[in-house]
Amino acid sequence: MLIEIDFNSDEAIYMQLTNQIIMGIATSRLREGDPLPSVRQLADTIGINMHTVNKAYSVLRQEGFVTIDRRRGAVVNIDVDKIKALQEMKANLTVLLARGCCKNITREEVHQLIDEIFEEYS
Repeated sequence: MLIEIDFNSDEAIYMQLTNQIIMGIATSRLREGDPLPSVRQLADTIGINMHTVNKAYSVLRQEGFVTIDRRRGAVVNIDVDKIKALQEMKANLTVLLARGCCKNITREEVHQLIDEIFEEYS
């Protein structure tokens, strides 16, 4: 699993890690049942604090992307609650679209961007 952290980014390291694992699942680089590296192993590989990895894994568990087992560690196990996922997506998109409207981004530009991004995950 290839993880690239931008230490100069304003985005928190645990969120960068969380988002990259989610993108790995969406692009099928990580599949249902795949184990993630141990907290210690991933922290050492990336060069970050173990608590940061632990926080990312905790967020992934809360959001239904992994389960955590004391013996097996973190394992990709997607909780398919589509209604909840759509509600969360709508909340996130509402703010993003409002920002885009303030910057004069058109509906057509948004649709084109969504189609472009969605192609990466299909």
